[in-house]
Amino acid sequence: MIKVKNIYYMLSYAYQSLNEASFKNIQTEEFENLHDLMAAILVRGVSNQLKRGLHKDYLVYTEATGNLKGKIDISNSVRQNTLMTRRMVCHFDQFSENTPLNQIVKTTMVLLIKSGDVTVANSKELKKLSLYFRNIETLNPFAINWNALIYHRNNATYKLLINICQLIIKGLLMTTETGEYKMKEFLDDQFMHRLYEKFLLGYFKKEYPHFTVGSSYIKWNVDGDITEFLPNMKTDITLSYGTKTLIIDAKYYGRTMQTNTLFNSKSIISANLYQIFTYVKNKDRTGSGHVSGVLLYAKTDEELTPDHDYSIGGNRFSVKTLDLGADWGGIVGQLRAVAALL
Repeated sequence: MIKVKNIYYMLSYAYQSLNEASFKNIQTEEFENLHDLMAAILVRGVSNQLKRGLHKDYLVYTEATGNLKGKIDISNSVRQNTLMTRRMVCHFDQFSENTPLNQIVKTTMVLLIKSGDVTVANSKELKKLSLYFRNIETLNPFAINWNALIYHRNNATYKLLINICQLIIKGLLMTTETGEYKMKEFLDDQFMHRLYEKFLLGYFKKEYPHFTVGSSYIKWNVDGDITEFLPNMKTDITLSYGTKTLIIDAKYYGRTMQTNTLFNSKSIISANLYQIFTYVKNKDRTGSGHVSGVLLYAKTDEELTPDHDYSIGGNRFSVKTLDLGADWGGIVGQLRAVAALL
């Protein structure tokens, strides 16, 4: 089981905004559960945003009114027979704070307040902050269109807040048979896999500035220029230093090994090994042997955890396990060993 404090450290590397001074004291706090950690992050994030001011935007409203404004909708006015009451259907813009971004933040705060797993102190803080959102509507959390959200210069400061809200709503929230909302005890594997990738990328970027760190595309090493229908190859993390390159494929699964029932044996999951092999061999176009690959699994409850190095066709391939349930110092030591593979 991953310690709650480790989740915070992972988030702080995944989202660099959490390294601002206003979030620093979270590192010294102890949290009994993930919900309270998320509440603490949201309290500080919303407080920061209120100091900057809530985002406002022009929103389109439709209303049957006797005070004509905006664009008059003749067709709907006739259809609704509003002329009998000396009114017309009008479409008009209004500068309002009732924007989707603020609605998502308020919805998430309300869910945390109702969850029952947030400490009294953090719950009180969320309730105080929600007073600033009294003119803002809440949403059906499962009907939020996250892909429709657009960021620009005037609302860019909401990125961290919305990422945390999405983590809470999509990673922790579920409905009961009665249709009520309930919080899961821990993030599901899908969200943990994304967080795991972002954490590793952010960690190596910050702690190893002398490396070139990124998520890069690899071109197929084809004969000729025909690449039609070949899939894109994009690495989770690529570390480069001098002439050497290390490709890291992050894996957060419920299991790390596959079982051959016929021979009652275990082996590395075939598809994962084939994937990292393909990345390395196509990246090392000259066959220099300077490109290596590592499958970095998050440790599961399985008794057998892979920790092996192989030399295949002149390139080194490693299969390692990162124990996210260890103390943070232990995790740092494990990541140091991964960086040493470069």
